[in-house]
Order: sequence, then C-alpha cells, then structure tokens
Amino acid sequence: MRISQKLDYACRAMVQLAKRHDGKTLTRLEELAQREAVSANFLVQILNDLKRAGLVDSRRGKTGGYLLPREPSDITLLDIILAVEPGILASNPSGDGESSHALRLTWDGVALHIRRYLESLDLRQLVDRGADPMYYI
Repeated sequence: MRISQKLDYACRAMVQLAKRHDGKTLTRLEELAQREAVSANFLVQILNDLKRAGLVDSRRGKTGGYLLPREPSDITLLDIILAVEPGILASNPSGDGESSHALRLTWDGVALHIRRYLESLDLRQLVDRGADPMYYI
C-alpha cells in the first residue's frame, strides 16, 4: 500500500494535536510544521481538509491555532483517511474475463479487512505507540 505525502502529513499532524489535547489548548501551525518537519504551506491545506471533515477546529488571530474538537480516542485512522484521501481504499478491478468475479470478491474482502483495521486504530492508540520507552536503572 502506497501512502501519499499528504496522508502521511495529515496523520502526523493529528497525532501531534492528540498529544496536546485537553479541549482548549491551541497548537500553532508553525509548531505543528516544525515538530513534524513539514511545509507549513502544505500543512495548512491539509488542516483545512481535516477541518471540513470536522476532525479539527481552528481559531484565527495572533493567539490562534488548531485543536481536536473531540477526544483522540473518538477519532480513527479511517476518519483521517476518509477526510484527506478517500479514494485510497477504493478497489476498482476490471469486470472483464472469466476470473474477474472471483478476484473482485477477493479484493473487496481485502479492502474490508483494511478498513476494519483502520477503524480500530484511534489517535490515542497512535500517541501511545509513539511514547518514548521508559528505561529503569
């Protein structure tokens, strides 16, 4: 599966917002871009897609920024994909040939498994996966 730069940036930005989520603290665009080493100009376009999908809220002005409108555990990886690149999950096998029906059923099954897996992963889990390990001496 090939993940676009746009989708990768969207997921990374959402994980950053989830790390800071308290329902009121705004994260500035420049901070998000710096922490994830991405272009702020490209990131603002992505955040607008996420905002249209209801996954991000924003405030304008000098003290403005972005935040999650709901708990990180209520936002799945599937939600982010559908907001930014919904076509990535579409299968479009050819309808020609004797084996096409069997293969279409197979690809649809694969897509369903992927969709279910993505739906099972929420932002809280992604934040936890990226937590630094604790070393004891």
